[in-house]
Amino acid sequence: MDNQYTFKKAERISFQKEIDCLFKQGDAFISYPLRVVYLKQKPVSGAEVSVLIGVPKKRIKRAVKRNRIKRLIREAYRLNKTSLIQHVREKESGLLIAFLFIGNESCSPKEPEAAIHKALTILKEKTE
Repeated sequence: MDNQYTFKKAERISFQKEIDCLFKQGDAFISYPLRVVYLKQKPVSGAEVSVLIGVPKKRIKRAVKRNRIKRLIREAYRLNKTSLIQHVREKESGLLIAFLFIGNESCSPKEPEAAIHKALTILKEKTE
């Protein structure tokens, strides 16, 4: 399998310090059904881009549905991340990103795909 289409542990935000910093200092925009919070900072893990995916329990009550939405978002990011990573490498910087689901319960598989694609395009513009 090609390495560019993997989503490894190093690409996930797992340190509480990074999460706190992202939400305190980061900028945000909406790419419905996702709210994207980002911060130009080199991740501790060593990857160029680190990602956090969240689906609130308050909106989506059933864990099965929350997990499915997270899985769809992860898969959409995994397939579309290469252009963003190349852009960040050219700038020689890092990026922390949080994808937060703000939609309603009914979520087709194409919705997160389109939202991620739009969000990554906006991120490339904003990190110029």
